[in-house]
Amino acid sequence: MTFRCSHLYTSLRNRISRKVKKLLRKRHSERSTHSSRVVLLHRRAHDDIRLPEEIWHLIIREATFMTPDPLDATNELSFLEATSLHLPVYRASMRFKMALSLVCKRWNAFVKPFLYEFVWISRAQQAKALAHTLLLEFVDGTGSSGRFLRRLHIETPVLERCAPADLHTILEYSPQLTIYTDHQSVQRNRYDIPTDPRCRPERLLSLLAHPRSQLRRLSWTNYDDQPFQQRMSPLQQMRTMRLEYLELSSCSPNFRALFPDLTPGAGINGMVEMPVRLPALKSLKVSVDNDMFAALATWDMPTLRNLSVVSADFSYTGPGFYQFLEAHGKSIRQLELGHSSSIVEEHYLTAPGRPGTHQSFSLAQLCPNVTELICSADVEWHWESPDWIAPHVLLPHHPRVELIAIRDIDTRITDALGMGLTGNGGPAFFPLLEQLSSLLRYEAFPALKYLRDLSVESTMLRVRPHPAVQKFWHRVLTRCQARGVWLEDHNGVNITLRGLKRASLV
Repeated sequence: MTFRCSHLYTSLRNRISRKVKKLLRKRHSERSTHSSRVVLLHRRAHDDIRLPEEIWHLIIREATFMTPDPLDATNELSFLEATSLHLPVYRASMRFKMALSLVCKRWNAFVKPFLYEFVWISRAQQAKALAHTLLLEFVDGTGSSGRFLRRLHIETPVLERCAPADLHTILEYSPQLTIYTDHQSVQRNRYDIPTDPRCRPERLLSLLAHPRSQLRRLSWTNYDDQPFQQRMSPLQQMRTMRLEYLELSSCSPNFRALFPDLTPGAGINGMVEMPVRLPALKSLKVSVDNDMFAALATWDMPTLRNLSVVSADFSYTGPGFYQFLEAHGKSIRQLELGHSSSIVEEHYLTAPGRPGTHQSFSLAQLCPNVTELICSADVEWHWESPDWIAPHVLLPHHPRVELIAIRDIDTRITDALGMGLTGNGGPAFFPLLEQLSSLLRYEAFPALKYLRDLSVESTMLRVRPHPAVQKFWHRVLTRCQARGVWLEDHNGVNITLRGLKRASLV
């Protein structure tokens, strides 16, 4: 049956295509826009072939398909993968879908599910317009288009953040969401105005964590100083078994986190356990403080494999961070540490001895199964060890790491070029060259096989290189070859001497 339907679909598509081409050849002298071709296609197909609605849905699905598929987030579980969403591509796709929906009423009904399946909000006014539309459709009894919404992406400028009331309306009429991402794009509640109960953070989260939720990917931002367990309490009743990616970030002036409780085993304000179970969670990205780490330590996440911690120095020095790694560190395979400075090292060297915490703190022991490490090139030089720059002060060595990926190399290269001391890749590139060379020390990472540059901009600098940049990468590649390590670009493609020479000729 599947083969017959596929064969019928292909045959009908080819037949329609031949008729359209024949029609266009007859009218080759007329100027036709993209929209007029769509109208002609529909008229000829409607007159000659009475297609079932299922076939039309397949045809429109193929015509409006985006590459990569925004509803398929399985490839975005690894933090090594760059985001595949680009606003210009989304806008072009929406313009084409709108053109199809304006052909006739029948096509409008066919296109509507694909028009609303993925919504990218880039301005506050767009959120208000979408909320107004969904509300009017519900009042008119025509059926809210929110039932088609599968992915909601909110990413706006600072001065264009969405109103919580608009977001509440959108979530209330979008029960089939599978992907929700908020990149710090929702307005904070003003302290001088009484808070609308519908706009409280836990109320908004409860609209995503309803009993029939099919949520697979969630990026959530906290905007106030309420206790973590109160803000995230709806997750305790979350029925979904499909959540695979969770990103938690804090966008609040939480000054209490600067003075964490030094009592072992206790978080700030006497943190209590949170009975949250996420059996399918594979990737967790957190930018939180110490009390949140302590709460996350009590969560049940048996399939957690990828962890990204992008936090300030004080988050690494509190007891919550240690408790979290003690509970989940052994399951981590991919680890990203996004900040590194001497403050963390000084804390663990000078803090009072505490059994089970600072004296025995070893990230290599807490996370013994890590094979992929992601770090930043923006680290401080520790003059106590002038011949060694660790990828992160908490992880100077690890026996099982096979791949080290580095962010922000392009920033370091740009800064070096701006110093004006780059003759032959000299003094300006020396710290970065020594940092990359330090990663190749066998004593630190004996299992290392790959060194990857995660910066897209850095790849562009290699394609059209400055002589000093070319000299720098030639030295890095030579040292990698001597160590037996592959040097890769952001796509995981090998960087070779032949490629560098070809770029220099261009």
